[in-house]
Amino acid sequence: MPADAAGCYLIALGSNRRHHRYGAPERVLSAALEVLNGTEVRVIKASPVIRSAPLGPSRRRYANRAALVATRLDPPALLALLKRIERQFGRRRGGQRWTSRVLDLDIVLWGGGPWTSPGLTVPHPAFRQRAFVLVPALNIAPRWRDPLTGLTLRQLHARLTLPRPLPRARR
Repeated sequence: MPADAAGCYLIALGSNRRHHRYGAPERVLSAALEVLNGTEVRVIKASPVIRSAPLGPSRRRYANRAALVATRLDPPALLALLKRIERQFGRRRGGQRWTSRVLDLDIVLWGGGPWTSPGLTVPHPAFRQRAFVLVPALNIAPRWRDPLTGLTLRQLHARLTLPRPLPRARR
């Protein structure tokens, strides 16, 4: 993490549709990181790509990864930049939620702590329940603490994947 923690973000990247120029979803994610790194953002570290099952109605498996980035942008400004990059890759707003998409970029965590504004909540409200976010994030920032729970990403992942005993039957 850079010395200025408030300028550090954890970004989740996902794709499950080919792009006419970049090809397969894995290559879309690499191209998106290159585009992101060519803006007001510096990519510090990126995880390997993992494959995951889709949420919702899409039938295509996702390619997912995470990136640790540094920028002077505040969360709303970074979100606006991420949405511009999604549009540049062909993503359109509207329609059914959780359908297949060429590119999805989400702010998961911010070194400046929690942030809430219209259309943006950091930490991402659902990241604690999503292995496809936590597994790549573990590769690059296992000790980053969730500001709301105080748990590290490693601890959150352990809680998500810990086998739970079946409830005992009442007699």
